[in-house]
Amino acid sequence: MEYRRLGRTGLKVSALGLGTMTFRWTSTEQQALRVLDRAYDAGINFIDTADIYSNWAPGNPGGVAERIIGKWLKTRLRHTVVIATKVRGRMWAGPNGEGLSRQHIMLAVEDSLRRLGVETIDLYQTHHPDWDTPLDETLRAFDDLVRAGKVRYIGASNHAAWLLTKALWVSDKHGLARYDCIQPHYHLLNRAEVEPDLAALCLDQGIGMIPYSPLAGGFLTGKYTRDTVPPDSRGAQSARIAGYCTEQNFAIVDALREMGEQRGATVAQMALAWLLTQPFVSAPIVGANTVAQLDESLGAVDLRLTEDEMLRLDELTGVTRNWFRR
Repeated sequence: MEYRRLGRTGLKVSALGLGTMTFRWTSTEQQALRVLDRAYDAGINFIDTADIYSNWAPGNPGGVAERIIGKWLKTRLRHTVVIATKVRGRMWAGPNGEGLSRQHIMLAVEDSLRRLGVETIDLYQTHHPDWDTPLDETLRAFDDLVRAGKVRYIGASNHAAWLLTKALWVSDKHGLARYDCIQPHYHLLNRAEVEPDLAALCLDQGIGMIPYSPLAGGFLTGKYTRDTVPPDSRGAQSARIAGYCTEQNFAIVDALREMGEQRGATVAQMALAWLLTQPFVSAPIVGANTVAQLDESLGAVDLRLTEDEMLRLDELTGVTRNWFRR
C-alpha cells in the first residue's frame, strides 16, 4: 500500500480510502465487517463515513455506519486507523437537527464520538454548505473542537472553489483551524466540478483532495453497456446512471477497457488509476459491498497512467490539463 500526505499536513493516509455509505444499505452488517477486515489487512488505514449514513435506506435512522465502524474498531489498534466522518445532515427533529451551526455541531460531534467509540475524530468534515450559518460560526466551532482534542483535522465536502477559498480566508483572518482537505464528487465523467478551479486551489494551497464516487456509481466498472443495464444493479433504478449512458461516456469506457487489456487491468482499475495519477488527488474514496469488489479496487494502487493515456482521456472527455502546467 502507498501512503500519501493529506494535503500540506503531516497526516499519512492510504492511497485509497474506504467509503462506508453502503453499510446496511446495499450491504449487510456482516458484509461490511468483512470489507473492513480486508481493507485493513490490505493496508488501507483511511476510513470515511458520515453521521447520516445511510438514513435514506429503509429501517436505517442514520448513524448506522458509524456504529458498525465503532464495533469493528474495538478489534483493532485505534492509532493505526484514520477515521473521517461528516456533519451537516438531519439527525434529529426540530430546527436545529441539521446544519453547521455551533448548536448542531457541538451536539452532533458527541453523538459521532459515542457511536464510533473514540475520544478523537481524526478528520471532521462539513458534508455540504449551510447557507443559513456564517462561515466564521462553523469554523470557530471546529476550531474549539480541535483545541479541545475532540478533532484533529478538519475538511469540507461538496464545496465549490470560491466557497473553499472564502473559508480559508476566514480561518486565516481569525487564526482558526482551516480546512485541510476537500471531498468532491469527481471522476472521469464529472471533471467540470473540480477542474480547473478546485484542483488549482488544492495545488496552490496544499489542500488534500479525497474524491467520492470515483467509479461514477459503478458506470466506470464497465458493467453497463450500450445494450444492457444489469437488473439487480443500482443503475437499474438510478436517474444518474441513466444520464451517464451517452455515446461519449461509453467511448470513455471503451478506451479504459482497451488500455486496461494492454496492462492486465480492469476498467474500474484504470478509472481509479486516472485519479491516482492526478497531482492534486490524495486518496479516492472507494466503496465496496463485498470483499471481491474491494479487491478489484485494490488492484489500482500501483497503477499510474502514461502521459499518452492521460491525453487520450482528455480528448475523449473534452478537458485538457494545461491549466496546472507552469
